Amino acid sequence: MADACALDPTRTLACRNTPEATHLKLIFTALIFFTSAVGISSPVFFARLFRNSPAYAHTLLLIKCYAAGVILSTSLVHVLPDASAALADGRVASRRPWRDFPFSGFVCMAGALVALLVDVATTSSSHLPKYGPIGRDEEEGMKGCAEQEAEQRFVLKVLEMQMIFHSVIVGVTMGMSQNVCTIRPLVAALTFHQIFEGMGLGGCIAQAGFNLGTTMSMCAMFSVTTPIGIILGMLIFYLTGYDDSSVNALISEGLLGSLSSGILIYMALINLIAADFFHNKAMSSKPWLKKASYTALVLGSVSMSLLVLWA
Repeated sequence: MADACALDPTRTLACRNTPEATHLKLIFTALIFFTSAVGISSPVFFARLFRNSPAYAHTLLLIKCYAAGVILSTSLVHVLPDASAALADGRVASRRPWRDFPFSGFVCMAGALVALLVDVATTSSSHLPKYGPIGRDEEEGMKGCAEQEAEQRFVLKVLEMQMIFHSVIVGVTMGMSQNVCTIRPLVAALTFHQIFEGMGLGGCIAQAGFNLGTTMSMCAMFSVTTPIGIILGMLIFYLTGYDDSSVNALISEGLLGSLSSGILIYMALINLIAADFFHNKAMSSKPWLKKASYTALVLGSVSMSLLVLWA
């Protein structure tokens, strides 16, 4: 697509329309706030409504597995390829050191290692086991339950911070862009992205059992981060005249995207997939639940991957 645009200067000029881009971004800011709020608050609302239902815990687990697939696909199918493409652009790849080393993969790996370091350090300081059995039998003591709840809440807070970091990067990148041909398809892709990711995070919040005030603040934080990132990106453009197609912009986009991808990969594989599939008593004792959870994981991955056709 980039090569086609490069060969068609007329189309390139038509795509770069600052007034139209500003109008689209203002509409998108309101839309993404609404979809983010609906996505993250729906599981919380239904969890409180059906808390005493026997299917409550199983439903939350399936939502969480679906979200893990969405997050894994987001990092590997959306974020990392875009970051690699930015660093592979001819204006960047023709220079040193960018032409001599695969920086997108390296920075992605660094992001995963940083996430691991933060996870290990904070878990060690809180004297909580990284993994404890999720779910408990009736005879288990309250002390074990409290440790599991504290660990679950800690993991959730770290996960939300990583999602917020990623959402701000996406928002700032879009806010600085003046290319309407790029912005239009992103509206559909990111709208579904925020709904799916919000549903997963909302399911985790409901499962962690926070009080109403904390739950509302976490939902609000997720809902506003991408809109705030878009507004911040627009301000950066208008104050600095920042050119999103410049070499420095491509390098920044590539490095930040690769770092974000590594963090999301770690969170999806370690704190969501591994925690549920290997340390959840309900799943290990009920083969049908494990099969349903794996199906939800695959569906989440596939549904998010298919959005790349419109992004």
